[in-house]
Amino acid sequence: MSGQNFNIMIVGQSGRLMYEAVLFAASLRAQSPGFRGRLYVAVPQPGPLWPSRDPSIRNDLVLATLDRLEAQILPFENQVFGQSYAYGNKIEALAALPEGEPFVFFDTDTLITGDLTSVPFDFSRPSASLRREGTWPKPTLYGPGYAAIWRSLYTRFDLDFDSSLDRDQPDEYWQRYLYFNAGYFYGACPRTFGERFLTYARTIRDDPPRELVGQSLDPWLDQIALPLVIHSFGGGRSSLPPGHLDGEVSCHYRTLPLLYARESDQVVATLEEVSAPNWIKKVLKGYEPMKRLIYQGKGHRVRALFDRENLPRREQAIRNRIKSEGLWMR
Repeated sequence: MSGQNFNIMIVGQSGRLMYEAVLFAASLRAQSPGFRGRLYVAVPQPGPLWPSRDPSIRNDLVLATLDRLEAQILPFENQVFGQSYAYGNKIEALAALPEGEPFVFFDTDTLITGDLTSVPFDFSRPSASLRREGTWPKPTLYGPGYAAIWRSLYTRFDLDFDSSLDRDQPDEYWQRYLYFNAGYFYGACPRTFGERFLTYARTIRDDPPRELVGQSLDPWLDQIALPLVIHSFGGGRSSLPPGHLDGEVSCHYRTLPLLYARESDQVVATLEEVSAPNWIKKVLKGYEPMKRLIYQGKGHRVRALFDRENLPRREQAIRNRIKSEGLWMR
């Protein structure tokens, strides 16, 4: 099913995300010149749910560069989340995309590293990123456990819980239960997908099952609702063959220090290649971490701290080492 047309959405707003949007767009155009869909940069607009800041992009140089990279600004209004839960932007922005056109959402802190048109998407069976840790839920000593917590959510939305399980994994091990990183996800229609995503997320926030008492919903709400949405549309963990996204074709780097610390030489080379043209550099140097890590070479100081073949198992250990050297920037 490769070669089909689809649109891409990222969320950009004032601050770090608008610079990451430029870097994402530059990597898409450089690495996937055959992409014929539209690239939308969804931008939340100021309003009651942004009481103390303007999230829109007012930087003329950033806007001009995104236009040159053929990225279309897509304004949208927050009705549910906003400043109190900015991760909700990826949910609410879906309503602004063209109805009935397949879409792929990427977090802005993603680098395209290969030909996106080669990815064998089956948009009728949605999926999302499996590059994740067991961040939610955190069962307590006296319960309920993973199964009871997740079952309560499937029951709330009249979904079949048992068919979502990975029976190759043991009971009460987090990977037995459908769980994604929301760094990318895709589907056949952004309007229907987004409407269900918003309904599930808002219900979980406002009226959670009693099994969720004591569980933190912030920042995990999007990742709690996402597997339920994907399962409801007939998708799952095996919808996309491994090795494409979060593999040869894309890298969700999260932060530039983490990229330099743990990603492959090819990812680092792609980063530095797509950020090298003077008209891109002129923009990205406006963001201090990019200026220092990419253009002043401090990223390679981070890289020298780690052996990519023997990285710490937990991301927090990597972060702590970078911070101890005074090189953590975001």
